Amino acid sequence: MSDEENNENETPEENEGIDADSLADEVAGAVDEASGDDEALADEWAAAMEEAGEGEDEGDEDVQPAPLDELEDDSTPKPSGDGPELDVILDIPVTISMEVGNTKIPIRNLLQLNQGSVIELDRLAGEPLDVLVNGTLIAHGEVVMVNDKFGIRLTDVISQSERIQRLK
Repeated sequence: MSDEENNENETPEENEGIDADSLADEVAGAVDEASGDDEALADEWAAAMEEAGEGEDEGDEDVQPAPLDELEDDSTPKPSGDGPELDVILDIPVTISMEVGNTKIPIRNLLQLNQGSVIELDRLAGEPLDVLVNGTLIAHGEVVMVNDKFGIRLTDVISQSERIQRLK
């Protein structure tokens, strides 16, 4: 341990032999040495930076721009139509489904269902069906018969802005 550490552990009676002025002078000298080292280091950095700066100035005379090829516009002009180019997505298949209604039941009741069981839905009779595309509501309609098959006649189509709002 250093003398300073020993002095910290001693009682005030034992510290009476230490001169406070000489201790202060000793600490001040150590601080001056440390700051002198910092100044010397800063001077070295400044000299190194000046040398690096001088080297760049001398080398600037030899710097040549890299040769570049002329740019050519090989893009195709955009069609004059106002709408976006939709040809890219026109062949993507989507699933359209009609929802008559829905309900929630406990699994216990689900397991008790048999042929002929009736499930009550949340829609009234005669209320329009929901038309869904990939699970997103796009319209309402009513059931019709077309050549012995069911079809749906759209009665109300949801606007694009409402569809976008429902997606958020």
